[in-house]
Amino acid sequence: MNRLMVLGTAALVAIAACSPDSKSVTGLAADRAVQIDAEAQGAVYALTNQTTDNAVAVFARSADGALTWQASVPTGGSGAGSGLGSQGALASSADGRWLFAVNAGSNDVSAFQVTPGGLSLTSRVASGGIRPISVTVHGDLLYVLNAGGDGNISGFSLGSDGALSPIAGSSRPLSGSAVGPAQVSFSPNGRWLVVTEKATNRLDVYAVNEGGVTSAVRTTASAGGTPFGFAFGHRDELFVSEAAGSASSYEIERDGSLNVASGAVVTHQGAPCWAVVTKNGKFGYTANAQGGSISGFSINNDGAIALIDGDGRTAVVGGGNIDLAVSGNSRYLYQLNGNRSISGFRIEADGHLTAVGNIAGLPASTVGLVAR
Repeated sequence: MNRLMVLGTAALVAIAACSPDSKSVTGLAADRAVQIDAEAQGAVYALTNQTTDNAVAVFARSADGALTWQASVPTGGSGAGSGLGSQGALASSADGRWLFAVNAGSNDVSAFQVTPGGLSLTSRVASGGIRPISVTVHGDLLYVLNAGGDGNISGFSLGSDGALSPIAGSSRPLSGSAVGPAQVSFSPNGRWLVVTEKATNRLDVYAVNEGGVTSAVRTTASAGGTPFGFAFGHRDELFVSEAAGSASSYEIERDGSLNVASGAVVTHQGAPCWAVVTKNGKFGYTANAQGGSISGFSINNDGAIALIDGDGRTAVVGGGNIDLAVSGNSRYLYQLNGNRSISGFRIEADGHLTAVGNIAGLPASTVGLVAR
């Protein structure tokens, strides 16, 4: 049986806690000329989400996990200027060759080629809806989640030159209007698209055919309240944040229905709104918007989950959290903080986290985080 597992987290606070306002910090100057450090071991990207000159902030990652600012590369579009209430405003292809960014203010999506010299803008295309907030990629297929109006998902094909082209008939509605969508993502095998709905407490599943067109939505009630962000694991586990203070797991059956595998596990932390999982599937983490903590979970082979630390505080940064990302080698975890700095952590063998530094200077509107 084809199965997916889903980990969800929830908070005992309003949805707004996952999009906290913050004071402005020193902005990063746009600079196309700065090249990526050739000695860097990887990179971390954040989306400035500014209403004018939206840009991707690029940081080089050294072998010890430390970050160094490299450049701010314009998307060509405009951001929202405030929180998007989502996960996945940035997405990277599995091979790291392409990066994609939403422009929530201009209702379009930008594609970049990742080169040794940095990011090169290759395409910018209308998102197929209003207020794009999340994007996902699998092979040469890209899907965008639009939160404005009634909300929808819309698909695109990616050309070898980085050009995005709309897929005819790919736009699909969500379960209803005013559902408060938070994220869209492909399953690792590309057969499913999943969307979380904060306002309805529902999880949407779409089947994806060989042409990249999705089926009608199949929706299921979430085991925890306010499902938010999510990530997939080694065995096709899908880890979803639900802003009501708990974690849940599910299996996706062949017909797209969901079966609960591990019901709401209390995190003891406020508003865990973003979720990631290590590539070996052993650990999942949630960024908690209230209190500035990160909750770590161990994940068994059967999908059962348990807190690594009894109080749910595997790491504490302070202040509100905005997003979370794991490096491509799963050695490091990065958190976008409420003051729009980025904190780095080394992931230890037992799942605990050791701080490796902090870098500040991002605009107050920054959302989205990708680590390679």
